[in-house]
Amino acid sequence: MKKYPSVLTIAGSDSGGGAGIQADIKAISACGSFATSAITAITSQNTIGVQSIFPIPIEHLASQIQSVLSDIKIDAIKIGMLHSSQVIQTVVTQITPYNIPNIVLDPVMVATSGDRLLQEEAIESLKKIALPIATVITPNLHEAEILMGEKYNPAESFKDYGIRLCNLYKTSILLKAGHLDGEYSIDYLINYPTQQTTELPSLRIRTKNTHGTGCSLSSALASFLAQGYSLEESALKAKNYIYNAIKLGADYQTGNGNGPVNHFLDLQISS
Repeated sequence: MKKYPSVLTIAGSDSGGGAGIQADIKAISACGSFATSAITAITSQNTIGVQSIFPIPIEHLASQIQSVLSDIKIDAIKIGMLHSSQVIQTVVTQITPYNIPNIVLDPVMVATSGDRLLQEEAIESLKKIALPIATVITPNLHEAEILMGEKYNPAESFKDYGIRLCNLYKTSILLKAGHLDGEYSIDYLINYPTQQTTELPSLRIRTKNTHGTGCSLSSALASFLAQGYSLEESALKAKNYIYNAIKLGADYQTGNGNGPVNHFLDLQISS
């Protein structure tokens, strides 16, 4: 019997469908892997913002992870919204014994709308407990600044800033440049411990439909890693996927705020 490359996404639910678990499952599937999930929190959320957050009881979060890992061979894990220190500890405790070869951690702290998704006290837990188990982390500029404990100074190259972050946490980093200015958005993959750097440039697309881009990129990265691609190959393929997903979703309106990307772009291209 053949086997699907499989990914477990551990993240919060977005009722608006643009980010979180919903975006993860779409991106993992669109990029060719089988998506499983464990929900950390249920958000009441739309394109305008996050109206409320309901944390899933810890024992049920642990049960979801156990149900998946005890039955399905998982090739990669994507970790998104963790919300609290207790959730972070639970996730790390549950997944560590399984020695999953690829763990992509998206340090989700703030939604596209600006709403905070991570409790203040959980930031230190994220740094000390979660980041050390990650194969690669995927912070945007604002998340990188929180992890570094300092604002990014444009006098320093974005690549060098990423290298310092890589060395600080001793893990590979896909540093996203979406919040910087310029005609091109140049992300950087920095491999630990070699510090080998891969430049990931793309033309910047002027659109408000960027809700869930971070979730989708990290999920695409996990999907390609699950299929056996190297970290560099996976990053290049994931960046190409999210660029085209933004491009093909740029002219649509979903809701009154920041709309989603077009996750199933291959269906659009083929039709």
